[in-house]
Amino acid sequence: MLIGAVTPLMLKTAANPGGLPIEAFDQIRAGVLADRSQFFKDLSMPFYGYNRPGAKVSQGIRDSFWLQGMLAGFPAAYDCIKAFSETDFTEDLKKFDVPTLVLHGDDDQIVPIGVSALLSSKIIKGATLKVIPGAPHGMCSTLKDQVNTELLSFIEAGQSSCGRQIEAGIQQRRVHIMIFGMTTLTLVHVSPWGSFRDE
Repeated sequence: MLIGAVTPLMLKTAANPGGLPIEAFDQIRAGVLADRSQFFKDLSMPFYGYNRPGAKVSQGIRDSFWLQGMLAGFPAAYDCIKAFSETDFTEDLKKFDVPTLVLHGDDDQIVPIGVSALLSSKIIKGATLKVIPGAPHGMCSTLKDQVNTELLSFIEAGQSSCGRQIEAGIQQRRVHIMIFGMTTLTLVHVSPWGSFRDE
């Protein structure tokens, strides 16, 4: 599952003309260097779409976002900017060999959908693209019920498929998960009754 993911490549290059210019990421670096505490406080507004007219702002979510940012080591907070903006995941996406859900908000101000999900869903073989209208980058917090509904629907659809595969002797499947650009690999074991268990 790719949720608000930075894939395939955020940076504008000759091969990725629709990407964001390096100056955009230089501004992020400058903000972190100058005053990362204030930077994270300011970033929480567009991250959760709280800068949009009529948005219901949660100070608790903003505070949590700031705290997570401040808990990161300074080198990590700075170096991750290069990692998430300049890493080209194109070849990795081509290797995906399992059903993949690409979930993104069309009002993501942090990772624009045009340079990410719309491209990733075309590169990954058989990917399912789900776009949540008006959703921000931080939709897992602001629209958690809607996100969970999409995830469960995708898992349940895969569960039925897994049941058929078990009959063919396949005992294990993999689900790739990428949330906000952070990648983990979860092994999902499927019993003959179709239940899931994460390792």
